[in-house]
Parts: sequence; structure tokens; C-alpha cells
Amino acid sequence: MGQQHWKKIWVGSAGNMVEWFDWFVYATFATYFAGAFFPSGDATAQLMNTAGIFAVGFFMRPVGGWLLGRVGDRRGRKAALTLTVTLMSASAILIAVAPTYAVAGYGGAVVLLVARLLQGLSVGGEYAASATYLTEASDPGKRGFASSFQYVSMTVGQIIGLGLQILLQRTMSDAALHSYGWRIPFVVGALGAAVVFYLRRTMLESEVYEEDTSGAEERGTLRALWQHKREAFLVMALTMGGTVAYYTYTTYLTKYLSNSAGLSKETATLVSFTALIVFAALQPLAGRLSDRIGRRPLLITFAVGSTFLTVPIMTLLKHAGSYWPALGLSLLALVVVTGYTSINACVKAELFPTGVRALGVALPYALANALFGGTAEYVALWFKNAGVESGFYWYVAGCAAVSLVVYLTMRETKDLDLTRVEPRAESTLTPAS
Repeated sequence: MGQQHWKKIWVGSAGNMVEWFDWFVYATFATYFAGAFFPSGDATAQLMNTAGIFAVGFFMRPVGGWLLGRVGDRRGRKAALTLTVTLMSASAILIAVAPTYAVAGYGGAVVLLVARLLQGLSVGGEYAASATYLTEASDPGKRGFASSFQYVSMTVGQIIGLGLQILLQRTMSDAALHSYGWRIPFVVGALGAAVVFYLRRTMLESEVYEEDTSGAEERGTLRALWQHKREAFLVMALTMGGTVAYYTYTTYLTKYLSNSAGLSKETATLVSFTALIVFAALQPLAGRLSDRIGRRPLLITFAVGSTFLTVPIMTLLKHAGSYWPALGLSLLALVVVTGYTSINACVKAELFPTGVRALGVALPYALANALFGGTAEYVALWFKNAGVESGFYWYVAGCAAVSLVVYLTMRETKDLDLTRVEPRAESTLTPAS
């Protein structure tokens, strides 16, 4: 892979890292600011309120997927990526200065809600623009490896957030963290976004996009996407199980370990931090493996593992009791999830032609995330509040089982030529031979 390709991947990944730092920092610090925006009472109820606002951000992602996917297809991947990081910076600033319930009543929660809506718009377009850019910017035989850096950067963003949380836990009192310390990561996120804005303004456009000769009036339109409706439904179905599992073992894991398993917040954070470092390192290895053996074997391995291992892993995690057992189980879960995360970006991008690729990935993926990924944490807390927490384990396993059916029947996409994807690639949905 040439130096210029590495530069494109680095710039795209750096922006993605900051985007997802801001996105996930809301979840990782929720245990500290949940009481700041809502009346005092049951801790689980306060977490449900903040998780509800977290989920609302996901419901803006389809809107962001449509708007920014359209920008990405009509004006270029660079334009979409620059716009997404601008929106994310604005949302981080809003959260950093939002007034508490004691100061402004529910006014602070409204500011928090507006910020999450902006984040939803931004990330709704970021995923597709980043997935499309990283896939198009790589050599044809290394698309799995190159696109795996999307989840590397996403995970590194979360690792930085968790690392900052550990640092603040070590240097600030618990009272100070609950009072004002939780605002610090949002200030850091806004500053990081400003740096990435400059990087993306000077980034190179993907050659695949620049060489596209499809009609400009059809690029990024819903009419053009409708010609690929079967591929769009495929994106939704293959995302379903992966996104639920991913959010369960990343954003929700820290709260699950502290709120259900009884570990201290510090220990729970350290478990997540360590597990995610290993998880990030696995992504390029799995992506490179998919370039050799194909995408379907990894997807099928993930779905089988998630379907049959989720219930025992989550049950054992609840009774882990200390750092090492919790870390071992978390790593096992994330190794399984790697079969999805390492390659899902390129699989989706490989299904669509250049003129509708960003929108084709963005909108159906964002819809699936709104329905399943964004609600995962809220569903988990709902089951816990209802006294049947194990119901959530079966829910995660069931979503994986649905995606397994899709993986078993979809066609391999590893060797498709991105510049020659046909307008109606019906064969992408035919059973594998």
C-alpha cells in the first residue's frame, strides 16, 4: 500500500477517532452527569433518562445519513467528512456548557437533547462517508484491511475517552467529577474536532469518486438508491446483530459492570479500557484475513458466536466479581464481535456503485442503528428495571441469529470491482454456491 494511500487512511481515521470520542464520551461519563440534568432519585431511573437521550441521538442518524450521504455522493467524500466534524464540534461545546437541573431545571436537559440531535446528524453521515472513503482509497486487494481502520479509529476514540476518565478518577474526587469534572472530556472533544477540521480541509479526494462518470443529477438521490433497494435492505439486516452486540460490549459494558455486576466504577472502566485496546489491535488482523478468505466466513463466525455465547457470557459477567474474570469474558465477547466490526464497512460499500455508495451505506445503516444500536442500552436498562435483566441477553442473541440467516445467504463481495458495480446487482443477494 503506497504512502499516499496511507495518508488518506490516516486523515480519514483521525477524524473518525475524534467523532467517536465525542459520541462515546457521552455514554462513558453518563454515570457522573446523569444526576446533573434530572431530579434526584433512583440511580437506574436517572441512567434510563440519559440513555433515552442517547437513543434519541440515534434517531437523528437516518436524517444525517440522508443529508450527508447526499453531500458525499454529490460533492465528494471530503466535503461530507469536513461537514460531519464541524457538527460534532458544535455538539461537544453545547454539552460542555449545558446548565444543570439545579440551575435551569429541565433547560439543561433540553440543551443536552439538542447536542445529541446534532451528534446524531453528524455521526449519521460520518460512518458512511468514512466507510466509503476508506474502502475507495485502498488497493483493491486490501480493502478489508484498510476499511478495518474505521473501527480501529472508533475504538481508539473510545479508549481515549476511557483513558481520560481513568485519569480524572485518579486525580479528582468523586464529588468533583459529579459536579464539574465530567465537562472536561467534552471540551477536549471540541478542541480535537477543530484540529481534524483543518486536516480534512487539506485531505485528498478518493480516486474512485473522481473517476466516476455516472450522471451528476442522479448522484446521491433517493430515486437512485431505490434502484438498489434490495442491497439497502441487506445493509439493514446484516447490521442488526452486529450493532446490538457492539454497543452491548462497548458503550454499555462499563455501566453493566458497575450497575449490575457490582464492580466499582474505577474497576469497570479499567476492564473496558484494557479490553478495547486488544479489540482495536484485532481489527486490522481480521480485516487482512478477510482479504484472503473472504468476508462471509468472518461474518458467519461472528453471528454463530454471538447467537450461542451471548447468554452465558453476560450471565458470567454479572457474577465475575473482580477485574480478571471480567476482563477475560469481555475479551472473549469482543473477539467474537470482531468478525463483524473489522469488515462491515467494506462489505456495505462494496454493494453499491460510486454515485450512490455514500447514501447507500448511510441511510440503511443509520436506520438499523436507530432501531437496534441506539436502543440497546435503553432496552438493557428497561429489562433490568423490570427485574428480568436476563431477557436482554436473549434479545442480543436473537438479533445475531437474524443476521446469521443473512450472512448465510448473501454473496461474497471481496472481489467486486468498485468501479464496475452494476446498477442492479441482484446477484449480491443470491445464495452462495
